[in-house]
Amino acid sequence: MVKYVEGSFDEDYIQTLGVNFMEKTISVRRTTITFSIWDLGGQREFVNMLPLVCNDAVAILFMFDLSRKSTLNSVKEWYRQARGFNKTAIPFLIGTKYDQFATFPRDEQEEITKQASLALPIANLRSQPLVRPSDLQRLCTRP
Repeated sequence: MVKYVEGSFDEDYIQTLGVNFMEKTISVRRTTITFSIWDLGGQREFVNMLPLVCNDAVAILFMFDLSRKSTLNSVKEWYRQARGFNKTAIPFLIGTKYDQFATFPRDEQEEITKQASLALPIANLRSQPLVRPSDLQRLCTRP
């Protein structure tokens, strides 16, 4: 989130505890759009904050750590719960730490990819944008 909003990646980034809020303003087709971005820590004790960050969302980014398969299992539960609060938000599944994932044995990469059904974005936040321009176009032209 910080990489997307501020354009920099902090090697010493500390995992979100609770809720973090940031805004990013962009221009698409001569229209100014401000994204209100809520970052909810993935620990189980923050599940009670889920309605706060989901209720009026247009899109929900579900992020997991490609280098830790267990985080994908957590995302599946977060997705189920978030859909209970907001059935219309566009879901995105985003795998992070691709640089570490790329060093895994091929069979392990294939297993994680299969589990995640990764026909969805994968982000290496050091070098890639979190959300591609085509994704923003899709969000901005949503009926």
